[in-house]
Amino acid sequence: MTTFEPEHLPRRAIKRRLPRPSEIRPLLKFRQPRFDVRERRLATTHTIDDLRTIARRRTPRPVFDYVDGAAEQEISLGRARRAFENVELHPRVLQDVTEVDPATSVLGGQSALPLVLAPTGFTRMMHHEGEIAVARAAARAGIPYVLSTMGTTDLEDVRASAPSARQWFQLYLWKDRAASEALVERAAQAGYEALVLTVDTPIGGARMRDVRNGLTIPPTLTVRTLAGIAVRPSWWMNLLTTEPLQFAALSNFDGTVEELIGTMFDPSLTVEDLRWLRGLWQGKLVVKGIQSVADAKEMAASGVDALVLSNHGGRQLDRAPTPLELLPRVVDAVGDDCEVILDTGVRTGADLVAARALGASAAMVGRAYLYGLMAAGEQGVERAIEILRAEYVRTLRLLGVKRTDEITAEHASLRLPARM
Repeated sequence: MTTFEPEHLPRRAIKRRLPRPSEIRPLLKFRQPRFDVRERRLATTHTIDDLRTIARRRTPRPVFDYVDGAAEQEISLGRARRAFENVELHPRVLQDVTEVDPATSVLGGQSALPLVLAPTGFTRMMHHEGEIAVARAAARAGIPYVLSTMGTTDLEDVRASAPSARQWFQLYLWKDRAASEALVERAAQAGYEALVLTVDTPIGGARMRDVRNGLTIPPTLTVRTLAGIAVRPSWWMNLLTTEPLQFAALSNFDGTVEELIGTMFDPSLTVEDLRWLRGLWQGKLVVKGIQSVADAKEMAASGVDALVLSNHGGRQLDRAPTPLELLPRVVDAVGDDCEVILDTGVRTGADLVAARALGASAAMVGRAYLYGLMAAGEQGVERAIEILRAEYVRTLRLLGVKRTDEITAEHASLRLPARM
């Protein structure tokens, strides 16, 4: 039998010709011009990292670093993100996923996604539209938004900006207990459906980027910041021509974040204070900042409605437990006593799937939507939510899952590190 090597094959001449106009016309695709500056800016964003890139270009470095950074060596933040990278998803094939429903129940109410926009302080520092922009975007998306005690817009104004939305209020208990009680009463009168008590800030974490940048709240006009005006003029113009940047829930404060926490927050809190708050607040009560199974069981026994596993985005205790790795053990420990929500490290829609599969009812994101806010205000927050939703729905389809409530532990697992 004769075999032919490629060089023994006869060469075939390729005939060339000029293309006809009718063949060229279908290939010509011109984008319609976008006259909205923000819309044009967001047109090339496809991931949260894309929004982060724009945010970094558009905001002064101290502001961007305040959002992007974490405590000390930022080990906790890195571990949280790597934990999601170590998730392995397990798809089923030949499943009809023509229609997919991403909605679910979170804290007893309907949510279009298993997603909650986390409380973030000083939001008008990131963009002058601030908390109201975030509340409106969350309302249109049909997901809950948590307003921070350290917000820069009055809680009544935020509530009024999206009255039909699901809004929760995050609380730090201050040394001035009467002031805390008054704040709780204001939240109740304004119609916030849940109170989220943050418990992982007895003192402020050492956020070294802020220390090195000399960040103060509000930003001060130093030689360094004045030089930054030339680099980020639009940010500074918006800051200086809108309402003064100040805390809505407390009197003016001029200093660093760490100094503020040391001055206002109460390091003597115990479970008794939680029980006091449970008696004061008649709505849903959530405890945020749980980092151990023992604490989860104790909080659940105190009558709270939900726990948020969180190490504060890596911004408090560095080398703290990684919430995603802790999640299955906490869910197993508290059972049906209360709901479990995951926080820290969530950056993609696939991360939301992983959180659900490992037992969380939903996940909170903070940095993800703040990147969008810094990039393009309210439209940027909307784009961040759109990206997460698209990724989430696509992941469900590729997994062969039709509905959020069909996600189980069979759909994801944490991969063990490879042995050396």
